[in-house]
Amino acid sequence: MPPPLPPKPLQPNRASLSFLFLFLLSLVLYVSLSPSRNTPSPSSSSSSSSRNAPADSLSAPHRLFLSLHPGANATIAAHLRALTLRPHLAGTPAAARTASYVISHLRAAGLRVASADYYPLLSYPASASLALLRPDGTLVKPLPLAEPADLEAAAVPPYHAYSPSGSAVAAPVYVNYGREDDYSALHRLGVDVRGCVAVVRRGGGYRGAVVARAAARGVAAVLMFKAADHGGVERGTVLLGGVGDPLTPGWAAPNTAAADGGGERLAADDREVRRRFPKIPSMPVAEVVAMEILRTLGGPPMPRGWGEGLPSAAKSGVGPGPTLVNFTYQEDRKLAKIQNVFGIIRGSEEPDRYIILGNHRDAWTFGAVDPNSGTAALLDVARRYGSLLRSGWRPRRTIILCSWDAEEFGMIGSTEWVEQNLGRLSSKAVVYLNVDCAVQGDGFFASATPQLDKLIVEVTKQIQDPDFEAMTVYESWIVNNGGISKIERLSRADSDFSAFLHLAGVPSVDFYYGDVFPGYHTVFDSYKWMVEHGDPSFHRHVAIAEIWGLLGLRLADDLVLPFDYPSYSARLHEHATALSALLDGGGSVQIQPINSSIDELTVAIGEAVEESKKLQEVDTTEDFAALRRRAFNDRLILAERGFLETEGLKGRPCFRHLLYSPPEDSESKLSFFPGIADAISQARKHAGEEEQLRIQHEIWRVARAIQRAAAALRGELI
Repeated sequence: MPPPLPPKPLQPNRASLSFLFLFLLSLVLYVSLSPSRNTPSPSSSSSSSSRNAPADSLSAPHRLFLSLHPGANATIAAHLRALTLRPHLAGTPAAARTASYVISHLRAAGLRVASADYYPLLSYPASASLALLRPDGTLVKPLPLAEPADLEAAAVPPYHAYSPSGSAVAAPVYVNYGREDDYSALHRLGVDVRGCVAVVRRGGGYRGAVVARAAARGVAAVLMFKAADHGGVERGTVLLGGVGDPLTPGWAAPNTAAADGGGERLAADDREVRRRFPKIPSMPVAEVVAMEILRTLGGPPMPRGWGEGLPSAAKSGVGPGPTLVNFTYQEDRKLAKIQNVFGIIRGSEEPDRYIILGNHRDAWTFGAVDPNSGTAALLDVARRYGSLLRSGWRPRRTIILCSWDAEEFGMIGSTEWVEQNLGRLSSKAVVYLNVDCAVQGDGFFASATPQLDKLIVEVTKQIQDPDFEAMTVYESWIVNNGGISKIERLSRADSDFSAFLHLAGVPSVDFYYGDVFPGYHTVFDSYKWMVEHGDPSFHRHVAIAEIWGLLGLRLADDLVLPFDYPSYSARLHEHATALSALLDGGGSVQIQPINSSIDELTVAIGEAVEESKKLQEVDTTEDFAALRRRAFNDRLILAERGFLETEGLKGRPCFRHLLYSPPEDSESKLSFFPGIADAISQARKHAGEEEQLRIQHEIWRVARAIQRAAAALRGELI
């Protein structure tokens, strides 16, 4: 990700009357048509083997995992409380304390514990100020940049990580969301933004891209606010061009801060480094501060829709001016220690095949939602896995539980580890299962590479819904999504799956409860909010832990990996159809190479499905049965690697996945085929034969990647 995309405005109550009607109707139909349901009655035993799934549908260890449900919500609540007592920004002493907490509980669970330290370049605020001035430069009033003092405690003041130091005394101008269309609208109004301070509303894509777009138009500085923020100010990073430590692109940051510590770093003024930092300073501000500025603006009136959701007093002109703002920001960039922590369960039969579960631990403030709801769930998974170990179980494949650091600065902890271990992960990693904000509201959401869709459905059918006693997670999920289990794709880089999927080609999953969270990256992300609003009973946390843990067990223990590639084929056909519609009338560009390669992959998938059926029927004692299954499983794993291109996307080598990396243009209409998306965006800016040829070239690159995946699935060289 560029780091996180902006959250959407919180809906006041998703359980609307229409939802209740659909839910009750579906429940009545379900009860009347399905007399043999497996969900419990109110008098059912509290054991999860009865509350979640038919006993004969799970292995004994997996039933034991789910049976450890009683008391899990209290345990998770205690973890979350301990982890969020104080803010713990990466690179600070408080962050080290949370690492120690995770280490102690992984050890208590009986897991082998390891850690990996790095010293990347992190960014902190040194000082900042903002004031409103009259047209003659005299002071009207200073404007506050902090959040409510009674909540802020030791939290870092609101800022944008990696914003350069700078200052501006200039006329403010309102640019709405700061999108291309918004600047075009201002141009039509005759508004010149050069030299101005842009006041931007969150919602125009990744904040770093918004700042870069403003800089390209000559804006002097950016002030960014979120509508209806209730006093909170959204911190975040504005680092550009990829993920990971900006001083070590493509290799791991050294584990020492010393300049001669045995590791290579680029100089801060290196061209490769400079391109990752915005050219102008930016600062997040509270909505009330932004309104103080907007209500003073003259100039043309706001275009239709620009004032939606804003106080009426602020719906005046767009500027520039006539008032001025005096904005200053001083950054403190430095090398700081971060620590990744691992809990390891060695596989009994395939110890060199890795099932990886991960969550980041660092937070902008207290981090009750982002990310420690996920950390608390991870520790509960560790507790349950530890109980299985004490019962005598050992997974077939190795399981690694990961607690990442410095995710908020641009997925740095996970990226450095993946870069350090890229060769081993490329050949040995089976899957990466990510949970970031485990609970930020109601409703289950999932994203994944397509071969994992079916497994997600199967596992969610085993888990009781935390909000509706008579339903499984799967049943409520499909009710919420109009009768389908909607699974998004991972064409974004907003959490720790990015390096695993986009760089290493490891099949990945990301899931959570709650679509949006109003306290995102603010001091309102607290334990108090969680117990009062997010998940008072902590049953959603338990559901996430059970889904997460059971996914890990299935992938660690199934003889044949539960990868469903027909889903991949179906999604690729959908993508090709959407691309064809987008390119309709697109001159000489032809997408036939992609269609042909998808057909080739579809045939290979059909062959693999038949082979999988035979392998699952083979007697485990038969000669070479284990070897045949292992060889087949390796083909299932390596098919995803086929979608990688060694040199990566143009100008962005950390994004190598040609199907599901994020496009450079955050406003792209394509959420897949990122190289093609980038070429189309460029063609719209610079029409010509050369741009059409670039689109065609990217189409051929995707076609070849799909062919590589088909060859890997077949296991053929020639």
